[in-house]
Amino acid sequence: MRALMKAMVQTGYGPPDVLELTELEQPVPRGNEVLIKVHAASINEWDWGRLRGTPLVNRAMFGFFRPRAKHRILGCDISGRVESVGARAERFQPGDAVFGDLSRSGWGGFAEYVCAREDALAIKSPRMSFAQAAAMPQAGLLALQGLRKGGIKRGQRVLVNGAGGGVGTFAIPIAKSIGAEVTGVDSRAKLDVMRSVGADHVLDYAEDDFTRSGETYDLILDVMARRSLADYRRALKPGGMCVLVGGSTSVIQQAMMFGSLGAKKIKLLLHKPDPDDLAHMNALYEEGTFVPNIDRSYGLDELVEAFRYYESGHHKGKLVVTMVLDEHRPRP
Repeated sequence: MRALMKAMVQTGYGPPDVLELTELEQPVPRGNEVLIKVHAASINEWDWGRLRGTPLVNRAMFGFFRPRAKHRILGCDISGRVESVGARAERFQPGDAVFGDLSRSGWGGFAEYVCAREDALAIKSPRMSFAQAAAMPQAGLLALQGLRKGGIKRGQRVLVNGAGGGVGTFAIPIAKSIGAEVTGVDSRAKLDVMRSVGADHVLDYAEDDFTRSGETYDLILDVMARRSLADYRRALKPGGMCVLVGGSTSVIQQAMMFGSLGAKKIKLLLHKPDPDDLAHMNALYEEGTFVPNIDRSYGLDELVEAFRYYESGHHKGKLVVTMVLDEHRPRP
């Protein structure tokens, strides 16, 4: 019998209470996979969507009435150490400290061990804690790739909507490092965190409608897309671009159908895990461009509580789950 591990298993779709801590057999790496002892993982919007079973595309991908057996462990952003490698694995060796996004590699991060394809991983910077590394893959790459898709340049005016969460707290310092003037938009409770990561200007969305203020921007990166395409175009400079990272399904569908019409473009960023971009994020961290903003850290047995806090919308930056308790864990 194989060794056992603890894992948080999703028993159905619904509130965080559908998660159950249990013991399972440790997975075995095959082919180009590696087995990772997970030190930390983090929560993303996609985890929350899978937990709730929304939008319906999640049920189509992972099980219509309940998650299929192979999709019952959430968690795609992880960091940890390689324990063993499959027969065709070539990039990593046991003992390597790695991090990555497992969304194309079976998920399974909210467990003590997980198998992942080599191409989902990168070597962790030795200066970065495992908790910081776990906070970075999906949110960091969405920020990096979104700014890149928008063609960001030095001297531009950039607005990040939903800037106080995971993606925004990476997007602001990356945009600043390029030489942009950055405005962050989020709730009043998150104004300070946006300032702390480098925003030049901050707006409380409850009091300031950036689409009607008369200000215009070269690039809008929207993590919380809820506006009409006309609203976005009104807030863009001639030739400007809005990149939608997430938000309302109807707005995303409109952007896909009509976003390329006219001089002011609205484009959708498709999530793309990329080990080369992970290595680039490592380099940006080493240069001091950003420090991952971790709001709270939880143990694996506290994942239900972590998801409750996540769906409250009050989190500032990332929520991390630590499996190896020698990591620093700021308490809620």
